[in-house]
Parts: sequence; structure tokens; C-alpha cells
Amino acid sequence: MSESHVMSIAGLRAFALSVAALLAGAATPAAAIELLTGTIKKAAESGEVVVGFRQSSVPFSFIEKVGQTERPVGYAIDICQEIVDDIGRASGREGLKIRYEPVTSESRFPAVASGKVDLECGSTTTNAERRKIVGFSPVTFISATKLLVKRDAGIASYRDLGGKKVVVTAGTTNEGAVREMLARSKIQAEILTARDHAESFAMVKDGRADAFATDDVLLYGLKAADGSDGAKYTVLPEKLSFEPYAIGFRKDDPALAALVTGTFQRLAESRELRWTYEKWFLKRLPNGERLDIPMSEELKTGFSVMGLRD
Repeated sequence: MSESHVMSIAGLRAFALSVAALLAGAATPAAAIELLTGTIKKAAESGEVVVGFRQSSVPFSFIEKVGQTERPVGYAIDICQEIVDDIGRASGREGLKIRYEPVTSESRFPAVASGKVDLECGSTTTNAERRKIVGFSPVTFISATKLLVKRDAGIASYRDLGGKKVVVTAGTTNEGAVREMLARSKIQAEILTARDHAESFAMVKDGRADAFATDDVLLYGLKAADGSDGAKYTVLPEKLSFEPYAIGFRKDDPALAALVTGTFQRLAESRELRWTYEKWFLKRLPNGERLDIPMSEELKTGFSVMGLRD
């Protein structure tokens, strides 16, 4: 990362802090709100932030059931809660309510762009095409498209997919990666689509599909969430694409972009970013299973630029 880019991050952070300082000096709540823009102003006026979440993207964003109660939990959810805390401080409305709104791979970007949700907290890849539609936080995780199959399916590589059915979740980057791989390798296979990751996994379980293509960490999460039955499935080692994840929010909202960057820097410098990672990737999930996925060197580098120290 260039020195100029590091300096720009510092500038964004200073901008975010200046918003809070201006609010502190405002004479009245109404005057304070007039100093705000975009999502931060919306939160100040409504008293809430709407968080779009994925229901089966373990361990990033998923539903935890406790008795009769269900609530969104996960790595991305924890980070988004920290962002909401900072929005509260910047807007002068500490203790903002979080309203959770479920989204799918297909509905997430329209939901952000239209204002239906303020933050999209799940397992979303950031790339140049998507940055034309929404804004993104610093990278939260680095994944890759892989294939999940039944252990007894006789599929050891993508090269064994001839005449098979491969399911992908609608609206993901994985579909393009699979189509490109099949075309490049001249493999004839049928591509199916499902509404969400849970449905895609179910299609492999009941035999409607022979393989499920999505980000490797999500496949490991689905296997872990399936408890002892997860051992019936394996994730093939071949990487079909590179997938850097980030938190999504509305484009052309510089105050929010600065605040989000500041949140990541705060979490990195306090080591909370590392602790949050370890909570979801190294320690036990709510169902008692472990993913045991150490932080990659690429992610460590990204976090260290923001102030994380070993």
C-alpha cells in the first residue's frame, strides 16, 4: 500500500472525528443535525440504523436460535455493531436502535442503494463492478470460490464435473467463476441457482445437485453448522476465484465512509479486530463446532496497515 494511500486513510479518520467535534459544539439538537449528511443524518433523525444481514452465511451473519428467540449473530454483525456505535457518537444519538432486515445475495445491493438498509453485513465480495453501486469498508476477510461435494460422490476435482449439476447461490460472484472455469476447461455441466446458501447446501444434501460452488469459508461454516452430518461432505482444494469481503453501505456518502474507516482503525489499534476474528474463526461457534481458520497473511497485512500489532 502506498504512502499516499495511508495518508488518505488518516485524513478520512480525522474527518470522521471532526464530525463528532462539531456536534459537541452545536447549540441545539436541531443545529447539530444540520451539520450532518447522508446516513449519519438519517440515523440522527430516526434514532435507528437498519442493518441488512444474511441468514445462513456462517460465521459472518446467521441466525442463532436460543429457545424460542432468534437473533442475527456473526463476525460481520459484530463489526457492524461497532460501526453503529460510532454512528451514534457522531450523530449525537448514542444508543441507536439497530433494526435488522434480512437480505439475500440478489436483494442486498438494491436494498443498500435504495436506502432500505444502511449497512450490509454478511459475506459480500468487494470488486470494481460492485463499487459502482455501493460503497465498501476495508476488507474484513479473504476467501476463494471452491466446491463442496458429498464424500462418496466420486468427484475429486472440478475436472470431474462433466455431466454433473453444480448449484450456485443467485446474485453471487461464484456463478461467473464457475462458468468461466467450465468454459475454459471445456466441461459440460449444468448450473443451477438457489435463493440462499442454505438452499444451495440442501440441494446437494438431497441429490438435486452434485456440487455447491461458493466461498470456501462459507462451505466450512455450513459443514460446521450441520454438526456431525457435516462430515459427509468435503470441500475440494482447488481455488476458482479470489473473494475479498467487506461491509457495504450507500455510495457517495463521504462522512459515513470516513466513519467506517475510523471504526476499523479503532478496532485494529485496540486489537478488538483480532479478538473478533478469533471469536468466530478459532473459538467454538454457538453450536459447539469450530472452524479453526487462522487469519491469512494477506488479511494480517491489511489489518496491520490500519494499526493492528502482533
